[in-house]
Amino acid sequence: MVKVAGVKFKTAGKIYDFNSGAFVLKQGTAVIVETEQGLGFGKIAIPPVEVETVEKKLKQIVRIATKEDFLRREEIQTLEKKAFTFCIQCITDIGLLMNLFSVESTFDRNKLTFFYTADGRIDFRELIKLLVKEFSIRIEMRQVGIRNLSKHCGGVGKCGRELCCSSFMHTFEPVSIKMAKEQGLSLNPTKISGVCGRLMCCLTFENETYKSLKRQMPKLGKSITLEEGKGKVVRQNVLKESITVRLEDHTEIEKTIQQLNESITGSPRR
Repeated sequence: MVKVAGVKFKTAGKIYDFNSGAFVLKQGTAVIVETEQGLGFGKIAIPPVEVETVEKKLKQIVRIATKEDFLRREEIQTLEKKAFTFCIQCITDIGLLMNLFSVESTFDRNKLTFFYTADGRIDFRELIKLLVKEFSIRIEMRQVGIRNLSKHCGGVGKCGRELCCSSFMHTFEPVSIKMAKEQGLSLNPTKISGVCGRLMCCLTFENETYKSLKRQMPKLGKSITLEEGKGKVVRQNVLKESITVRLEDHTEIEKTIQQLNESITGSPRR
């Protein structure tokens, strides 16, 4: 049996599985863990549970964070701010077309990772030389997508709430224009795009519900016979679970799915 705990390193970051050993841990407990990049400072998102087998060998939770660990974390945050300011100045001096938005250090301070966005490939060899000379540690430059920029910086969406990606989403799901069509939304890019300029992530949240409800409804353009006469389906209101039927005399009738089942002649719809 192995005790597995879920640990995350950021507020809306991905949850990673770690071997918790004999530690008694509660949700929110700060811990020091072993990662591929070195030691990491994280918090328990999922308390330990016993599992019989795991697919791969898990990294260990080294210890519960101590007062010294919290002090070191503050020192690391100071280092990250200093590195960010210095790197911005270097980017300006060299004239690189890149947008630096975050700097992260490993907990043992043996590596600095600089996150940036750019339209194409960037030759940052000169930049790395300046950074290594200034901080004397390993440097990594990581180019990420525009969605990751919004996730890191945060903000308020068109709905008036905190951005989903920076508040609770761990990973990005594929979003397509077909989802907007499925939900009957305006296809105006300015109305269905988020602050990052990409299609809003929330289009995925209700997509399966819309698809499930639509399966119970006659398709648009389908001819059906009601007690009031023959007609064609011209509109669907998925949330109200109703359709609008245009009869042969050009009058329109709105029917809920339940009413439709009772009104259609012959055997009831299932």
